[in-house]
Amino acid sequence: MATAKKKAPAKKAAPAKKAAAKKAPAKKVVAKKAPAKKAPAKKAAPAKKAAAKKAPAKKVVAKKAPAKKAAVKKAPAKKRTPNAAFMKALTPSAALASIVGNNPLPRTEVVSKLWAYIKKNKLQDAVNKRMINADAKLKEVFNKAQVSMFEMAGLIGKHLK
Repeated sequence: MATAKKKAPAKKAAPAKKAAAKKAPAKKVVAKKAPAKKAPAKKAAPAKKAAAKKAPAKKVVAKKAPAKKAAVKKAPAKKRTPNAAFMKALTPSAALASIVGNNPLPRTEVVSKLWAYIKKNKLQDAVNKRMINADAKLKEVFNKAQVSMFEMAGLIGKHLK
């Protein structure tokens, strides 16, 4: 019997809250200042539709935008020092020397001269620019008729000592 009394007031309290919600005045919506746009009103939940119809229209209050931060200047970037392994002069093999020359060159210079040769002789594939069509001299270095520019560096490494 004691449990029955506790359940009864709980059931009555829920409808009382709905009635109070219907009679409550509308809340003010605070929105940030937007350039020439108003904040769209949010849709009420299905249970609150009746309350939304009877409540007066919501008021929109605009706030000023926060002040912009001053641009922070970065310290000038330090100049990168090249890795000694890249700058070490390497002697090209006979097949590679026919393209880049006999003198010892750093690996970076070998790649630069190889690209200059490829562009000069128009050996890049017209459809897929990542592919290089080898001529007679490049076939000796690559051992293939066509090579991608990404595997080219690995194939060049075999011809440098």
